[in-house]
Amino acid sequence: MSLKDKRIGIAFTGSFCTFKNAFAEVKKLIDEGAIVHTIFSNAASSTDSRFGRAEDFIKLATDMTGNPPIMTIPEAEPIGPGNIIDILVIFPCTGNTLAKLANGITDSPALMAAKAHLRNNRPLLISISTNDALGMNMKNIGLLMNSKNIYFIPFGQDNPEKKPNSMIAHTELLIPSIEAALEGRQYQPVIQ
Repeated sequence: MSLKDKRIGIAFTGSFCTFKNAFAEVKKLIDEGAIVHTIFSNAASSTDSRFGRAEDFIKLATDMTGNPPIMTIPEAEPIGPGNIIDILVIFPCTGNTLAKLANGITDSPALMAAKAHLRNNRPLLISISTNDALGMNMKNIGLLMNSKNIYFIPFGQDNPEKKPNSMIAHTELLIPSIEAALEGRQYQPVIQ
């Protein structure tokens, strides 16, 4: 499947350690000819960390895509009625965002984008990055895996010795995961 002219939403949440890899994968989408729109959660748009400054990530997203990021809940809501994107990827999806999504909470631009997009029966792809995937968030992962139009980039434990409950998506599988989700199927195997 070609991603040329596919409209792809990328919602950044607060797992800042993954941003470098995430932006590298977004660049690949753009190189494939995709039209990328970015959405920033409140944390992603305002938190400076040892991995970089929020304003630098916002500028990078704007420069890479040619589109200003969606930064507020009112800006995210029209994604649904406007049929603005073909697929939305929460990239990365923190445990906090995962739990809120599983429980229908829409208190950030990323979550509003997901809610608005799902109302059109279009695919939502999740790239998990959470220290409690095998802990409190396992139930939320299970709930979302059994939800219509929700798919996952394959994921696995990133440091079983020091962080036994932590799991992270294999971001290098973004493109094949998008292609599968656009065809209505989960890219396999999910756990690697």
